[in-house]
Amino acid sequence: MMNYIWAFLIILSTICAIFTGNISFLSNAVLSGANDAVSLIISILGMMAFWTGIMKIAEKSKITEYLSNLFSPIIKFIFPDCPPGSPSAKAICMNITANLLGLGNAATPFGIEAMKKLQKNNDSKSTATNSMAMLIVINTASLQLIPTLLCTLRQKHGCANPMEIIPHLWIISAVSLTVGIISTKILEKVK
Repeated sequence: MMNYIWAFLIILSTICAIFTGNISFLSNAVLSGANDAVSLIISILGMMAFWTGIMKIAEKSKITEYLSNLFSPIIKFIFPDCPPGSPSAKAICMNITANLLGLGNAATPFGIEAMKKLQKNNDSKSTATNSMAMLIVINTASLQLIPTLLCTLRQKHGCANPMEIIPHLWIISAVSLTVGIISTKILEKVK
C-alpha cells in the first residue's frame, strides 16, 4: 500500500511541477535530497556500527543473560505468558536494552526475533497475543536513557548542545511508556 502512496505522491508532484513551471525546482530538490540522504546515512553509520557492535559484545559475553535475570520481575509482570530466562525473554530484554540506549535500528532485529519466538507459543497464529501487543507498545513508546541517534542528528545540524534535551525526553518517554503499558494492560482484560 505504501508503494502506491509514494508513487502517487511522486507522480502528483511531477505533474504539479510541470504545470506550474517549477520543474527546475523539482529536479534541484530531488538531487539535493539524494545528496542530503547519503550525507545523513554516512554521519550516523559510525554511531550505529559502534552501538550495534557493543550490543553484539554484550550478547556474546552473556551480559544479556544477566540483564534478562535482572529485568525478569518486570518482564514477568509485563509479559506474563513469557517464562523468565526463555529465549523470548532474552530477545525482549535485548530489545528493551537497545531502546534504552536510543538504538532503534539495533533494537529492531531483537524485536523481530522476540516476535518470532512469541509467535511459536501462539495458539492462534493469525491473532497477536497480549505479549506481542505489549512488545509493540513498549517498542513504539520506548524509554531512551541515551538518545544517541537524536543527539547525533542534532549535532550534525549544528546544535551547540545536542544533549540538552535529554531530561525533557526522559519525562516524555516515561509518561508515554507508562500510559501505553497501562492502556495495554486494561485492554488485555477486554475480550
